[in-house]
Amino acid sequence: MIIRQGFKYRLDTSEAQSARLRVLCGHARFVWNHALARCNEALATEGQFVPRYETMAKWITAWKRNPDTEWLKEAYTDNLQQKLKDLDTAWQRYFKKVADAGRPQFKKKGRCRDSVRFVNFAKYCALQGSRVKLPAGIGWVRFRQSRAILGEIKNCTVGYEAGHWFISFQTEREVDRPLLQATGAVGIDMGIERFATLSDGSYTAPLNSFKRHQEALRKAQQAMSRKTKFSSNWKRAKARVQHIHHRIANVRRDYLHKASTTISKNHAMVCIEDLKVSNMSASAAGTAEQPGRNVRAKSGLNKAILDQGWFEFRRQLDYKLAWNGGWLIAVPARNTSRTCPICDHVSPDNRKTQAQFLCVQCGYAQNADVVGAINVLRRGEALLSNEGPDLARLACEVNGAVRPSAAGTCWPSNRLNA
Repeated sequence: MIIRQGFKYRLDTSEAQSARLRVLCGHARFVWNHALARCNEALATEGQFVPRYETMAKWITAWKRNPDTEWLKEAYTDNLQQKLKDLDTAWQRYFKKVADAGRPQFKKKGRCRDSVRFVNFAKYCALQGSRVKLPAGIGWVRFRQSRAILGEIKNCTVGYEAGHWFISFQTEREVDRPLLQATGAVGIDMGIERFATLSDGSYTAPLNSFKRHQEALRKAQQAMSRKTKFSSNWKRAKARVQHIHHRIANVRRDYLHKASTTISKNHAMVCIEDLKVSNMSASAAGTAEQPGRNVRAKSGLNKAILDQGWFEFRRQLDYKLAWNGGWLIAVPARNTSRTCPICDHVSPDNRKTQAQFLCVQCGYAQNADVVGAINVLRRGEALLSNEGPDLARLACEVNGAVRPSAAGTCWPSNRLNA
C-alpha cells in the first residue's frame, strides 16, 4: 500500500530569507482574497456558479498586466496557482458538505497562518542533509532535522507560526500490506472526566492542555490589551500570546499521538463514537428575543469539550490502525451510556449521576463510561456481523484490498494519508 506522511521541522532562516518568505506569503494572501471576492460575486449573481481553477488561473495573468497589481510579476507563479487550486478545493468541499468544511473565508494578515507551498520538489528543490534548497530566490536553508524523512518528497510547505518558520515535507512511500500483530477489539467512550475509557475497564486521564495554560494566557492577553495597538510593545505582547497558543496546541498534539499510538498497536479493531463535536460545542447564548439558559455553564462545557481534541484523536486512530493492518469503526453515540449491556434496557434513569450507571430493571451497576465503551464495542460488532454483510466479509479479510471506513462503509485502502 502507499502511505503519504508529513514531516515537519523548524527552519533556521536568515533575515533576508524571512523577508522573502513574508513577501511570498503576502502574494499568496492577495491572490486568495481577490479570487475569493470574485467567486463570492459570481455566487451572488443569479444563475452564476463559482468559477473553477481553470478559469481562475487566467486571472493571475490579467492581474500581472494591470498597472495597479503588476508587482505580482515578482511573485512565485507556482505558489499563486497552488493557492487558487486550494481555493477551488475549498469550494468543492463546501458544496459537497464535507464534514467540518465551511465556506472559504478571507485571510487577514496576522490572523491567519501564512504559508507558501513548493510543488514538484524533485524539479525545483533539493535536500542535502539538514539543508533544503528552495526556489523563488530563497536558496539553501537549514532546518532542525529531529527525525529521518521517510519516502520520496513530493512537495513542501513553509509556514509561519508563533514567531518561527516551519517546513513540512509531504512524502510518499510504498510498503507491504501489514499483517495484524495485535488481536481483539475494543470500544472507546470519549469524555471529559476520562478522556478515553476502554471497554476492558482501563481509561486514559484527560490532559486539559488549554486549562493548564489558561491563567498564563489570560495574563498575556490582558497585558496585550493595555498596549497601544501596532506599537512595538503591542507586537511583543502579541508574540507572547501566540507563543502560549502554540504551546497549548503542541502539548495537546503530543498527548493525542501517544494515546492513539498505544491503542492502535494493541488492538486489531477499534470502535468509537461518531461524535458531532461542532454540534456538541454549539453556543447556548440564543438571541435577544429568545435568550439561552445556563449560558455560563454551557460555555464552560464547550471549552472543556474543545480542549480534548476528540476529532483529531479519531483521525490519528484511523490512519495508524490502517498502517498496522487494523481498522476503525465509528458507531452512533445515541444512548450508549443509558443502555444496559446485560438486559438492553434503555432509560435516562439508568444514569442518574455523571459517573455511575445503575440499571433500574436488572440492577447491573458499573461506571457509566465503561458501560458506554461496552455498548460502543457491541454496536461495532453488530455492524460487522448483522447489519453490514460487506463488513462481515471484511472481518475475514483484514489484510485484503479493502477496509471499513470511519463511517462503516467500504473503501480502498491502498492510498492512506497521515
